[in-house]
Amino acid sequence: MASAQISSPVGPLSTGIPVGSELVRRALALVDAGTTDMAEDVLRVPLGYYRDPELFARERALCLSTPLALVPSAQVARPHDFVVREVMGTSVLVSRDDAGDARVFLNYCRHRGGKPAQGCGSARRFTCPYHAWSYDSAGRLVGMPGQAGFDGLDREAYGLLALPCEERHGLVWAVLTAGAPIDVAAHLGPLDSELGAWNLGGSGYLTEREISAEVNWKAAIEAFAENYHFPYVHANSIVGQNTVADTAVYDGYGAHHRLGFPCPWIEGARDDPVLSSPLNYMVFIYWIFPNLTLAMSPIGTEIIDILPGDHAGRCVLRHGWMSTEPATDDATRAGYFALYEAVHAAVRDEDFGVLPGCGQAARRGQHGHMVIGRNEIGVQHVVATFSEVLGINL
Repeated sequence: MASAQISSPVGPLSTGIPVGSELVRRALALVDAGTTDMAEDVLRVPLGYYRDPELFARERALCLSTPLALVPSAQVARPHDFVVREVMGTSVLVSRDDAGDARVFLNYCRHRGGKPAQGCGSARRFTCPYHAWSYDSAGRLVGMPGQAGFDGLDREAYGLLALPCEERHGLVWAVLTAGAPIDVAAHLGPLDSELGAWNLGGSGYLTEREISAEVNWKAAIEAFAENYHFPYVHANSIVGQNTVADTAVYDGYGAHHRLGFPCPWIEGARDDPVLSSPLNYMVFIYWIFPNLTLAMSPIGTEIIDILPGDHAGRCVLRHGWMSTEPATDDATRAGYFALYEAVHAAVRDEDFGVLPGCGQAARRGQHGHMVIGRNEIGVQHVVATFSEVLGINL
């Protein structure tokens, strides 16, 4: 998570955030007591939770029927902007049409299945490399070489296959099953208004990178639901140095949760009677079921998107970053990239330096179950939520 201590290259920090001073006071009480918010009991998780192939098939089905935040709105900010993502083995095109509406399509030509769009950028036309059928940014079929060979074909019926999508809270969401319903507000439930108040739609998109690793996707999500591991995994990096280890304020929002990690300089809050910007003293981590973690700092938001790989022991993580204030010059952009590189190195080299070993233990271990401590309350919530939705009896 990005540091709250690093000087913002855009000036004073915004105070218009949806978390209040009571969270700082709760965090101070935990720091004073040398403790953290706790679950009621230790949780024992059978190894089958991380490796059972039948359960994994249900997890993939869950991800195909649940709204997923595919890209930040800022990544496709203008009409005809687009980005192609591989999502659980499926090529997905996110584009913004002439009218400025976000659209999501399966990126497969309706003729013989080539991929019309590649990469990201701005384009009014996407042309299949196989037979040059072309589509506009609204997914309509607009070009058919040799169309005499397709007499009688209703061109309007052969646009790119649309997926249910909705743009909400600065993110473009989709359900990866054509014809399925989508209601992002209902999915977010009690978290909806708070997520909307962060004004992610006003952020500036910076970059993203992808990591794949031999570890179950749920186990990878768990790494971002606690800071118990910070002194051991992140001792010498930006992540470990900017939070008080094994100390978190926890709040559940139905299937989702929020964690507040106090920064070491939270002591300064004792002399701040207003506490108008809790982000001066804490980093806030949201888990949005099933796959998305958002880490809020004064300077920007990390986007940590973790999905199943092609088997139960593999995951794919997309690590992106948005700046709270869009960069308006090269120096500011360079500062943002420097911060992102530091945080990404912690994820890539530290978290994912350890996680494959955990993945091997889940696949090869003979010890029956993992033990999740009371101090890992966020992890317990992740496990409990998946267990309830998937019908797992722990």
